[in-house]
Amino acid sequence: MEEDGVGDLYAKYQELKDRLEEKGFFAQEHKMKIPLVPKVIGVLTSETGAVIKDIINVSVRRNPNVNIRLFPVPVQGEGAADKIAYGIDYMNRNNLADVLIIGRGGGSLEDLWPFNEEIVAHSIYNSKIPIISAVGHETDFTIADFVADLRAPTPSAAAELAVPDIYEIIQKNIMCQNRLKASLLKKVEFMRLRYEKCMSSSIFREPTRKIDENYMKLDMYIKQLQNLTSKKQEQEKTKFIELISKLDTLSPLKTLTRGYTIAQKQGKIVKSVKELKKDDSIKLRLIDGVVDAKIQ
Repeated sequence: MEEDGVGDLYAKYQELKDRLEEKGFFAQEHKMKIPLVPKVIGVLTSETGAVIKDIINVSVRRNPNVNIRLFPVPVQGEGAADKIAYGIDYMNRNNLADVLIIGRGGGSLEDLWPFNEEIVAHSIYNSKIPIISAVGHETDFTIADFVADLRAPTPSAAAELAVPDIYEIIQKNIMCQNRLKASLLKKVEFMRLRYEKCMSSSIFREPTRKIDENYMKLDMYIKQLQNLTSKKQEQEKTKFIELISKLDTLSPLKTLTRGYTIAQKQGKIVKSVKELKKDDSIKLRLIDGVVDAKIQ
């Protein structure tokens, strides 16, 4: 007798899927990017099936320079999971490919079961080479699909995802070259216009003009300074003459010209008769000299 509803195999598949998802085997942050232009495509599949032929046809059509490295493995039956896991580990240890495609054609859940084994899931998860899973048809989902870095609905689609269209790349390169050339020509034209503008400026047409202008300014400043200096000298000279006139007016010698005499005793001017007594010697300063005198 068998349990009604979901079969035992599917229940086992669901249990493993839930457990691996809980451990983070399906986490997006763990997945690696597929190389943009891989040189070597590693393929793990049956060497006699249609899968390898489809992958080769699609890959060669898209890029004749790509190399296909096949590691033949059984894709169903007892012991297939161990050999698939060994193949993944072997390709990683020897660094034999830039990207790996694990694939087979469609089939029942039993036929696809090697790709639902935990040992295969661990090998895919630990792989340092990005892996594309292409197991079964578009509606078939295996544990390998969830763990792999990228899932393809069919092996042919996996080849298209792994191998870029070289002719499309060439066209993009040509377009980029044309854009770069146009941009460079535009830049050269812009620099040429800047050069012509600079050369047409007065600094290049008349290089000494600025110097001449500065010389004119310097001459103007020198003349202004000379005028200010002369004016200041005249002002100071007038002040000096006025001061000399005032000093001359106040000078005691000026008084002597009018007939007055200055009496001095011991070098000091005598201002009062009280400062003198009999027999004092004094000097009398006149306009034309000094005479000695004695008080009688």
